[in-house]
Amino acid sequence: MEKIFNNTEVAFALKSNNELTRAHFLFKMIGNPSLVKIGTSLTNFALKFHLPVEGLIRATVFDHFCGGISENDCLKVVDKMYTKKVSSVLDYSVEGKEEEAQFDAALQMTLKTIEFAKAKDAIPFAVFKPTGVGRIDLYEKVGEKKALTEAEKAEWDNVVARFETICKTAYEKDVMLLIDAEESWMQDAADDLVTDMMRKYNKEKTLIFNTLQMYRWDRLDYLKKLHVQAKAEGFHIGMKIVRGAYMEKEADKAKAKGYKNPICASKQATDDNYDQCVAYMMDNIQTMAVFAGTHNELSSYKLMELMEQKGIAKNDNRIWFGQLYGMSDNISYNLAEKGYNVAKYLPFGPVRDVMPYLIRRAEENTSVAGQTGRELMLLDTEKKRRKL
Repeated sequence: MEKIFNNTEVAFALKSNNELTRAHFLFKMIGNPSLVKIGTSLTNFALKFHLPVEGLIRATVFDHFCGGISENDCLKVVDKMYTKKVSSVLDYSVEGKEEEAQFDAALQMTLKTIEFAKAKDAIPFAVFKPTGVGRIDLYEKVGEKKALTEAEKAEWDNVVARFETICKTAYEKDVMLLIDAEESWMQDAADDLVTDMMRKYNKEKTLIFNTLQMYRWDRLDYLKKLHVQAKAEGFHIGMKIVRGAYMEKEADKAKAKGYKNPICASKQATDDNYDQCVAYMMDNIQTMAVFAGTHNELSSYKLMELMEQKGIAKNDNRIWFGQLYGMSDNISYNLAEKGYNVAKYLPFGPVRDVMPYLIRRAEENTSVAGQTGRELMLLDTEKKRRKL
């Protein structure tokens, strides 16, 4: 397989010299765990006391990792990336809300992004988070099959109705819809809901996608069971495959509650799990669709190889590669240049509301061995190439 991910000229073609320098500065900062800790504390403090830091955040970390403060604000970035055949997934990244009014607002925003996706070739998917439309504690209680109070039953009915509205709209508009995965303790209830939606709306082809976090050792078995069900009931399976984003949280909760840690014992076990899952889906691609969300070059090459072995066209709509905006441009842009389907997750929302997402990104980059170093090395290479 031809090695394509070192081509920095293609990777950073859209970045001005200033943007390249800013990216280099940011990843240098993120590469330092103590700086990330201090920066996180200061940011939280400044936002809590309404200090005027939004301009500074916007000019640095926000604009590097986010598309804008509103969906319209993102369109400049969407159109720019699409000149290089890289698509966008508009991701309303407001987290940690707890009230019905906020869930209804997230529902409306998701419906709006489905409209955007319908209208623009550059936006092939819409996306939402289960906790964007319902309380995490409620998902947990439903997943554990605990008795709900009358008020909670009504609240859960609202969550189900929001799922139904979003998925039905995506189906009617013929727009593919990604549903994110979150903490393991709320995931069972979300999985059941998404399966209901697939059963309903994935009859002819895949439109509704769930997400599998492959740092969980039980996910491949989950997929195989779901496959048995899908064959029996006649629906297609859509899965976004990712490694996972809540590792420390998961370990802490498992320890506190005294159950087995749901996370694989090692990074290697997670990598193997990820690749096995993608291979399983590729073996059953007639009734499945894969959104391979990965910043891992090796996993990307493996999927490219599988496509070649199976004689599957690079632009087959059942297979997408996905990365986050502001990261792994060497993967996204080089894949797109070779004709593969690529979509970048493009987070947006008010600066203050998107900060929890951005802080998680920074912490995650700090904890993923090699990720930040790789970004820096590629940016260095491109700076040298441009003689900056």
